[in-house]
Amino acid sequence: MALSGFVEFFQKGKVCTFRPKKSFQPGTLRYSLHKQAQASLNAGVNLRSVVQLPEGEDLNDWIAVHVVDFFNRVNLIYGTVSEYCTAITCPTMSGGPKFEYLWADRDKYKKPTPLPAPQYVSLLMDWIESQINNETLFPVSTDVPFPKTFISMCRKILTRLFRVFVHVYIHHFDRIVAIGAEPHVNTCYKHFYYFVREFDLVSSKELEPLKEMTSHICGDYQASAPCS
Repeated sequence: MALSGFVEFFQKGKVCTFRPKKSFQPGTLRYSLHKQAQASLNAGVNLRSVVQLPEGEDLNDWIAVHVVDFFNRVNLIYGTVSEYCTAITCPTMSGGPKFEYLWADRDKYKKPTPLPAPQYVSLLMDWIESQINNETLFPVSTDVPFPKTFISMCRKILTRLFRVFVHVYIHHFDRIVAIGAEPHVNTCYKHFYYFVREFDLVSSKELEPLKEMTSHICGDYQASAPCS
């Protein structure tokens, strides 16, 4: 599919929004980087090129922009299936019989705890929202440096967002197909996949549940060849 169609699909809100979008303030550096990334997608360039750090830009800024963008997009994707993802239909947060994800947040859930998928996703999105709204973690001003823990936190956020992809693809893909969102979700996934591989932000072990699907839509799981 054309990448411009993918951007259009998500920008026009043709799918249900799971929760309000997080946005960047116009006039800021990160707003400019966000618009630059969107423009690259509209241009229809290869997705592996899109994710590469623009010359002269700061890696932390580039990662921050994408973490927020992927948070928004995964919210939209989950919104398309949320009414079908209930404690009855999805009593565990899983990706098929081999993979189950437990929730822990060092607060209410101090130990890894099995939860129904919708509860897991809701807690996850609350947790991510609190991280990206924390200005000590995601500084608003470029005068404020990113903390030393920034990359490790982004790895954790993106790893957990990937688990939502796993659950949606394995348990709710029929719904994605039924509303005609398959090419858009696939493109969003490929963009996410190439980004996290480019900067080593999600481990190969975590990517394992969608290995076969990734190989199918990208042609090469190791991402040694372009996927557009």
